[in-house]
Amino acid sequence: MAPPSKLAHIVLQTNHIAAMQDWYCKVLSARVIHDGSPFISFISYDDEHHRIAFLDPGPLAAREPGAVSPMAAGRESGLHHVAFTFATLGDLVENYQRLKATGITPVWCINHGPTTSMYYRDPDNNQVELQIDNFATAEEGRAYMESPAFRKNPVGIDFDPDTLTTRFRAGASVRELTLIE
Repeated sequence: MAPPSKLAHIVLQTNHIAAMQDWYCKVLSARVIHDGSPFISFISYDDEHHRIAFLDPGPLAAREPGAVSPMAAGRESGLHHVAFTFATLGDLVENYQRLKATGITPVWCINHGPTTSMYYRDPDNNQVELQIDNFATAEEGRAYMESPAFRKNPVGIDFDPDTLTTRFRAGASVRELTLIE
């Protein structure tokens, strides 16, 4: 049996469609595809007809934000987080700076080893990971995840996004900024 060729879309239940649509459009540089209904909206950030849908099924209980670290957050069942990959560290840094200028800042920044990641919370307190792959190929990333170093620390090392930005703009190499020894 063939595996899926891609992740098509996510659908988030919310009682705050306008706020969620606005936040995700800012965070992902997305555009609205359809918002002509009071109970559903669709956006996309690429050539796919929709990547995220927001559905208002009626009254919902608020999700608690949990701890600062998404790894220790909320003990309720359901979606833990969704992750979006940027093509380069430069793209991730630029997006961080763009969002910071609008008041949207990450709650946790961590180099997981296979990825360098910034976690945010949307208006409904869902966790959103914006990341880059630290290895050139998926095979290299999998090899790292099978290594003794990853077994020793499968979560990673926290980093300060402003320090990362400063070092990147000063000319530090991507390898230097993303490699975990």
